[in-house]
Amino acid sequence: MGLGTEFPPSRVNELWEHVYIRLQMMTETLSVRIDIETRKRLDALAKRSRRSKSFLAAEAIAVYVESEEWQLGELQAGIAELDTGQEIGHAKVSKWLNSWGKPAETKAPR
Repeated sequence: MGLGTEFPPSRVNELWEHVYIRLQMMTETLSVRIDIETRKRLDALAKRSRRSKSFLAAEAIAVYVESEEWQLGELQAGIAELDTGQEIGHAKVSKWLNSWGKPAETKAPR
C-alpha cells in the first residue's frame, strides 16, 4: 500500500510538509562554484529526475564525503600497520598475484 491509500490526501500533504520543514531545520546553506557545463548537466538531471538542484548537489556531496572518509581512513590504517611493522614484502605479493587463475592458486599473504 502506498502512503496515499493509507491516509487522506490532506493528511499526506501535512506529513510531507512536516518532513520538509524538519529537513530544512537540519540543513545549512553552502555556496559552491561549478563550471558552466556541469551546471547545464545538473539542470538537465534535475528536470529529468524531478529533484531540485540543491537536493542533487547535497546527495552528491554526501556520497563524496562518505567515500573520502572511508578512503582516508583505510590509508591511515595502512600507514599505521606499516609503522608497526605489519607489512607484506613485494616478493610474497608478486608470487600470490602470479598464482591467480592457475590450479595451484595460493591464498593472499598475511
